[in-house]
Amino acid sequence: MNHPAHLLLTGARIHTVDPDLPEAEALAVHDGRIVWIGPDHEAAAWAGPHTEHIEAAGRLVLPGFIDAHNHVRLGSDDACVQLAGVRTLEGIHERILAWRGANPDAEWIEAEAFDYSAIPDGRMPCAADLDPATGDTPAIVLSYDVHTAWLNTAAMRRLGVTRDRTDLPFGTAALDPATGEPTGFVKDFAVKGLSREGHRALRRLGVPWASPDRQYGRLAKSLDDAIGFGITTVVEPQNSLDDLALFERARAEGRLRPRIVAALFHPRGTTPQDLDDFEAAARSYAGDRLRVGPLKLYIDDVVEPRTAALLEPYTGCGTHRGETFYPAEEFAELLAGLDARGFQCFVHATGDRGIRTVLDAVEHARSVNGPRDARHQVVHVECLDPADVPRFEELGVVACMQPRHCAPEIAGPGKDWAQNVGEDRWHKAWPMRSLHEAGAVLAFSSDWNVAEMDPMIGIYTAVTRRPLSGDGPAWQPAETVDVATAVHGYTMGSAHANFLERERGSLTVGKVADFVVLSRDIFAVPVDEIPGTVAETVVVAGEIVHRAR
Repeated sequence: MNHPAHLLLTGARIHTVDPDLPEAEALAVHDGRIVWIGPDHEAAAWAGPHTEHIEAAGRLVLPGFIDAHNHVRLGSDDACVQLAGVRTLEGIHERILAWRGANPDAEWIEAEAFDYSAIPDGRMPCAADLDPATGDTPAIVLSYDVHTAWLNTAAMRRLGVTRDRTDLPFGTAALDPATGEPTGFVKDFAVKGLSREGHRALRRLGVPWASPDRQYGRLAKSLDDAIGFGITTVVEPQNSLDDLALFERARAEGRLRPRIVAALFHPRGTTPQDLDDFEAAARSYAGDRLRVGPLKLYIDDVVEPRTAALLEPYTGCGTHRGETFYPAEEFAELLAGLDARGFQCFVHATGDRGIRTVLDAVEHARSVNGPRDARHQVVHVECLDPADVPRFEELGVVACMQPRHCAPEIAGPGKDWAQNVGEDRWHKAWPMRSLHEAGAVLAFSSDWNVAEMDPMIGIYTAVTRRPLSGDGPAWQPAETVDVATAVHGYTMGSAHANFLERERGSLTVGKVADFVVLSRDIFAVPVDEIPGTVAETVVVAGEIVHRAR
C-alpha cells in the first residue's frame, strides 16, 4: 500500500519534460520526491488526512526552472544609483544628481547598469564625463554587464590610478592615447574586480559596494527574486572561497530557498594549492541544496567595448580584433590540466575567436586525457562561426546561453554589439537553433543582473527574437527556437549541463519535487503574452515556498 502523499497536485496540465510521459494531470509527493504522476482520476489513492493539496484548475505546471548562469551575489544593489534604461549622458547626470540630493552625506557615489550606448559618438566613457555630476565625491559606475567600471577624477585619486599604475587589482585602467593619462575607464572588472583579490582590494580602499554586508543584501534579495520567478535552482557562476560564507549565512537565515550550484573563480595566477582548496570546498559543499565544484574561467571579454576576441577585426577599427586572456596554446594546456584533475570548466567566451579557442582547448584535453563526460561549458556563445557549430556536440561541450542578450533593443541594429561586429557577421549572433539542430545541449539562463531574471522574458526572446515591447521586427529570426525547446533549455538542458539530470530538470517519479504552477499556458497563449506570465505557486522539495499575491 502507498504511503499517503505529503503534497498532492491535481487538475493541472503538467508538461513534464520527460519523453516517457510528456503530459499528466496530477502528481504526488512524499518526503520531498515525486512518488507518482498520472491522471486525475487516480490521484485520490494518494490522499491522506494530512495531505496538502494544490488544485491547479487547469494551469500549466513545469519543472522548476534551473537558471544556469545567474549572478545572485551581484545585484541589483538598492544603495546604488540605478542607470538601467538611461540612454544619454545627460540622463546619467540627472540620475546621479537626484541621488546626491537624497544622499548629501554619502562618502562614495556608486552606480550600476550604465549602457555603453549612452556615451556619445560610440566612444568609451571618461572621468570628464562623470565629474560634472559628481564633483569631488569619489564615484564608481559599473556597466550593465559588470565587465567595466567608470571612475571620476576623485575616485582615480582615491584608488591610486595613475599613468604609471594601470594594472590594478580590480581592473586595467585605459590611457588616453594623446596624453598618456588614465581616462577613468577601467576594463577587465569582471575578471579582476570580481575576483577574491579584487574584492579584498576594493574593501581595503573603502569602496562600500564590496563590503560583505552589501554583498549579502544583494544575495538575499536576488534569492527571493529567483523563487518568485519559479527558479528553483540557481547556478552562481563566479565565486571565491570567501563568498561561500554568504551562502552559509543565507542558509542559516532561511533565505536559501532555491538550490545553489556555486562555481569557483579560476583567474590567471591560480595556484596548485588553490586547486587543492577548491577540491576541498567541493567535498565540504556537496549537498543537494548547496553544491560547490565547477570552475569559472575567461578566455575573452565582451563585444560592446571591443574586448571580445574576434576572428576578423571589429568594424571600423582597423586591425583591432580583441585579445584572449591567454595565448591559445597556454589555455589548451591549462584546460587539459584542469580536466585531468576532474574539474568541470565554465569558460566565458563571446567572440568567435574566443569560442574557437575554448573548443580547441577541449579538443586538446580530450586528446591528452582521453574523452570523458566532462560537460565543459562555453558561456554566452554570442558570436559563433558556423564552422564551429557542430563541434559542441562532437566534443560534448554545453552551450550555456542567455536568450535575452540577443534582443534587438539590446544587441541588434543600431546597438553597440551589432555595430561592432558589422552586418556581414550578424548571422553569427546567438545561433540557438543551429546549435540545437546540430545536437548541442542548450542550457538557458538570465545572466542576472546583466539582464532580467524572469525566465518568461528569456523564453519569449528565444522564441521571437523581438523587442520585449513587441514593437519592431525580429532580429535574426532564423535562429529562433520553439517554446518546448526554450523550456527544455531552462529545465533539463540546464540540469544536464550541471550533472543534475538524475535529480532535477523533469517531473519524473523519483526526482525531487521542484515545480512551478504558471498563471498562463505559455504553449497556448499568443507569444506576446508569455512575458506577463507569473509563477503563481512554487514548490521546492515538496514544500510550497512561494505563492503570488
